[in-house]
Amino acid sequence: MTDITFDPSDLIDDPYPTYARLRAGAPLSWDDRTGLWLVARHRDVDRLLRDRRLGRVFTPYEPRDRFAPWNLLNEHSLLELEPPEHTRLRRLAARPFTPRRIAGLRDRIVTLTDELLDRVDAHGFDLMAEFADLLPVEVIAELLGVPAQLRAPLRPWSNRIVALYELGHDEETAQAAIDAAADFTAMLDELIDWRRRSPGEDLLSALIHADVDGDALSRDELVATAALLLNAGHEASVNVIGNGLVALLAHPVQLARLRADAGDMAGVVDELIRFDSPLSLFQRTVFEPVEVAGRVLEPGERVGLLLGSANRDEHAFARADELDLRRSPNPHVGFGAGIHYCLGAPLARLEVGVAIERLLARTSEIELINAPVRRRSFQFRGYRHVQLRMIKARSVH
Repeated sequence: MTDITFDPSDLIDDPYPTYARLRAGAPLSWDDRTGLWLVARHRDVDRLLRDRRLGRVFTPYEPRDRFAPWNLLNEHSLLELEPPEHTRLRRLAARPFTPRRIAGLRDRIVTLTDELLDRVDAHGFDLMAEFADLLPVEVIAELLGVPAQLRAPLRPWSNRIVALYELGHDEETAQAAIDAAADFTAMLDELIDWRRRSPGEDLLSALIHADVDGDALSRDELVATAALLLNAGHEASVNVIGNGLVALLAHPVQLARLRADAGDMAGVVDELIRFDSPLSLFQRTVFEPVEVAGRVLEPGERVGLLLGSANRDEHAFARADELDLRRSPNPHVGFGAGIHYCLGAPLARLEVGVAIERLLARTSEIELINAPVRRRSFQFRGYRHVQLRMIKARSVH
């Protein structure tokens, strides 16, 4: 037990001092609010992400009739399944999600990025509302093959669906998530029917027609996989762009080095993810007894792996509280680890890297107009507003 206060609502602005106290004095601590054993150290988080004595257990929300649309997106989701179901679904989902397909998106991501930046006012714009919120949705929509005229609701749907993953939610949030899940599923059903009849070069067509030894994805699995790509595939990227830009502006020496030599942008993105992680916590359930920080956890107990804390662990990272864009090695856990390692990690690295490259290419000097405003979310760490000014804007065309 610990007398260190863990209140997610108090950790939105700066959780890192609390994380440091947990790592030092309570690397495993019980939290009555959530019913979770909180795990704070990198070595424990990394190990438990890979340990098959723990896994994901999705418990459908009740009443099931009411929550059916939202439950559908989770019951058949890669994120919520364990072997052998997970092995089968990931094998099918990963088949069309190839490095070649992702690399081939670069030119289109550059074009989408430039189109969005062409619309902003260099003298003052909101990085989140006018750029970061929009780019990942456009990229995922392009990847899945969602027609342009159907894309407008994707971001609001995703926001409402993932709000139900927060540690605690109210009735209004629950109903909004249910409605969004139902609307998103209805749209996907129409797209799936269309692409069954008329396959394209998009990922949704590839998923529909994926076949491994005669096995294929069911309708529910197709819907859940597409929803996971939308929600996980853009929520994190939105927040990495915002968190990353704010971090760079707070570290002018690192920013100057990046401008002088971008080098390995994938490595840059990894460090931005490590420094201010977009996902704060990942839950797992104990299947078999497992020792953590001197205590044996029993089957049925749940753990909350504090990814943001693990990524600032001074025993895993030299100068952990410093941003170092050339950090190597960088064993951050922002993409998870083990069988649940993020399928979309290559896409996230690509789109965030392009977003930062193209934004910085627009101006030789950029500044915050006022203090950034955080999202009121612990689980999904990011900003609601980041007002920027390009002091010396220039054309990149």
